[in-house]
Amino acid sequence: MHFSIPETETRAGDGGAAAYVAYNIHVNGVLHCRVRYSQLLGLHEQLRKEYGANVVPAFPPKKIFTLTPAEVEQRREQLEKYMQAVRQDPTLGGSETFNSFLRKAQQETQQIPTEEVVLEVLLSNGQRVKVTILTSDQTEDVLEAVASKLDLPDDLVGYFSLFLVRQTKDGAFSFVRKLQEFELPYVSVTSLHNPEFQIILRKSYWDSAYDDDVMEHRVGLNLLYAQTVSDIEHGWILVNKEQHRQLKSLQEKVSKKEFIRLAQTLKYYGYLKFDPCVTDFPEKGCHVVVSAGNNELNFQVRLPNEQIKEGSFKVTRMRCWRVTSSVPMSNGPSGSSPGKSEVKLELAFEYLMSKDRLQWVTITSPQAIMLSICLQSMVDELMVKKSGGSIRKMFRRRVNGALRRSDSQQAVKSPPLLDSPDASWEPMAKLSSKLTSVSLRGISHSSSANDVAANDFHGNYAFEGIGDEDL
Repeated sequence: MHFSIPETETRAGDGGAAAYVAYNIHVNGVLHCRVRYSQLLGLHEQLRKEYGANVVPAFPPKKIFTLTPAEVEQRREQLEKYMQAVRQDPTLGGSETFNSFLRKAQQETQQIPTEEVVLEVLLSNGQRVKVTILTSDQTEDVLEAVASKLDLPDDLVGYFSLFLVRQTKDGAFSFVRKLQEFELPYVSVTSLHNPEFQIILRKSYWDSAYDDDVMEHRVGLNLLYAQTVSDIEHGWILVNKEQHRQLKSLQEKVSKKEFIRLAQTLKYYGYLKFDPCVTDFPEKGCHVVVSAGNNELNFQVRLPNEQIKEGSFKVTRMRCWRVTSSVPMSNGPSGSSPGKSEVKLELAFEYLMSKDRLQWVTITSPQAIMLSICLQSMVDELMVKKSGGSIRKMFRRRVNGALRRSDSQQAVKSPPLLDSPDASWEPMAKLSSKLTSVSLRGISHSSSANDVAANDFHGNYAFEGIGDEDL
């Protein structure tokens, strides 16, 4: 997650109280909450009390007199660095103290009272699952409610996650982010005031070997089957005519497991496909379609000469990556509407091109944060596997009681038979050639003067295990 405080506001106090400065905390370039200095100071003091002064980063000091505009700007920068440091610390950033603060602040900022509501969550086949929740329910609560509605076993819930998506005109989904523990899903989606944004349930792992666990239960099998059919229909998984014929035959026989087994052998099975964006690899300004899966980022690059080339960057050869956000400099009043600035997001990763040569590659995309989340989850999964562990886990129960079970279950509907294959898919694959045949050029290490969010830097522990045989 990318935390920033790109702007401040001067707001009137309640009941005739003096005006105060509010700091707008953005997550992934979108306003999450609006807080006062005193609220953040309260958070800091609570973290110090729980974890000790030597663990919690330094906090901007109090001032006796009213701050000048220059001092407000300085404090904004200091608070931004503080929030980023806390979030990136595994202990502090994952603490209930930090996450509950953000959830409460989000609800207060959007002025949404705590009440019972009905929230619609999409499945990959377009089916809508309606769950009754509280507006103050966190992501885990909503996931639990959806699982209960579908009768998904507790030990399979951890294989799925809720994602915020934007539905495109062709019915496909553009992934915005995976919903996190510090946000309230109902508030997150309704505060966008756009019906195109929706919440979808999708598997959250990368290794297709875990499909076996999910397929042990009929609900898990039906969810995985619906997602696989949807990915094929939207062109995320490539199929030729013969493979399409075989898949359709298995559908007609209602052989869901065999359908998935065949799909697992196809190109881009289990990948997330991102919207077209821009990269500086192999040349600056190249248009690219990025897909994440199989422990790699796959590039389909359209060069300036309209030639299409394809290649993959393995996550085990990325030494590190960073996300950078920037906004245009504005001369507008300090009280201007928050969240309206056009935020530019970039993901850059340092890649081991050959045994002794590292190269930076950058992707400019509104989905840069989601790309970063994908990379991190791939690394996490690899490290679990390397240690001999498994991602299979019992879904955490509520501290104050047992899982809430829905009074009524809803079955996962079987998707319709596959449409005829899109003939344009195969030529794309035939036109592509390996990127290794193209000269390489990386990004500059200099940063924009307008960069307001600093670097969201991620070291890659999986990189340490690379040997010469991997190159």
